[in-house]
Amino acid sequence: MRFLYKEIPKLCMVILFFSFLAPVQSVSANVGVSAHSAILMDEESGRVIYEVNAHEKNRIASITKIMTAILAIESGQMDETVTISGNAFGTEGSSLYLKEGEKIKLEDLVYGLMLRSGNDAAVAISEKVGGSLDGFIWMMNQKAEEIGMKNSHFTNPHGLDNTKNHYSTAYDMALLTRYAMKNETYAKIAGTKVHRAPNSTEDWDYVWKNKNRLLTQLYEYCTGGKTGYTKLAKRTLVSTATKNNHDLIAVTLNGPDDWNDHISMYEAAFKNYSLTEILPEGAIKDIKEPIYQGHAYFKNDFSYPLTKDERELIKVKMKFLKPESKWKDKRNIPEVVGKAYIYLNGKQVGSRSIFYGETLESFNQQSFKSSWAALFESVLGIDRNG
Repeated sequence: MRFLYKEIPKLCMVILFFSFLAPVQSVSANVGVSAHSAILMDEESGRVIYEVNAHEKNRIASITKIMTAILAIESGQMDETVTISGNAFGTEGSSLYLKEGEKIKLEDLVYGLMLRSGNDAAVAISEKVGGSLDGFIWMMNQKAEEIGMKNSHFTNPHGLDNTKNHYSTAYDMALLTRYAMKNETYAKIAGTKVHRAPNSTEDWDYVWKNKNRLLTQLYEYCTGGKTGYTKLAKRTLVSTATKNNHDLIAVTLNGPDDWNDHISMYEAAFKNYSLTEILPEGAIKDIKEPIYQGHAYFKNDFSYPLTKDERELIKVKMKFLKPESKWKDKRNIPEVVGKAYIYLNGKQVGSRSIFYGETLESFNQQSFKSSWAALFESVLGIDRNG
């Protein structure tokens, strides 16, 4: 079922809206960062709340390992054992000090990769998951394309400065983190402060403490992330934070004061923005078309980070398919019967499909009428009886 503008004459349109002229507040004016490139993104919607040079290509150092970690997790091999190769052993830079021939679970390697930034772990993971280093690098670039990282290219699994062709942007790394955080295993690992792993060659266990000081010491709302540093990339940092159920992602590249950069961005956003439910999951009330009354609903809610003033700039347009004669037999009514479009100050920021069902009581959810619709009614005088 496609909903194209050229098909609008075929649609029965119900438009609900409220709009007043109010200034759009931006957090940007309230934040200054040391980083050359930075971004603050809302995790749920992908809205960019703050940015500076966010699309500029730069070296990224060890935040590369976010890609390495998610590919390992998605491989389905986390419980399998990895034998450390001579190629992985002694990889330069930060290390778990793994020994050639040592056996260790892939899951533990991912913990060591994310918490201690082990470059030897990165190589071992790439050989296991990709079959070879080159095979894994191909996987990295394929995943980047899939996610929409248009200004990124990977040439290694760890981020060492071995070539100028290994780069990304603050925006792309936020996209990657947003994707990765949808995976519960990744989110758990990235937010782990300490991990213990068995050592197959010694009588003591590995104990790895997370290098992310935002998570372990500095910021109570931090939920995870990844640190990075090389001589050419300088300090790079990805972090996530949650307050009042509002999830945010921050990225800085070449940020000499990155801990404070992230805290400043988070605090400004949490102060000025709140995650606002615009379309609740469940029944849509006040529909004039009889065939849809009591049967149209949203499967998923839609929430968006808004300032207080921006709440008055939201517009929702709902478009329904024009009923057909064959719908007298309700078995012929399609599952998707319309779409809701959400606009902020005239710019579309999201959409939700409208579904048709025989009964909605089983959802036991807040109806559309009970939140924003009260405001729509006050503007339009909606006929509650259809």
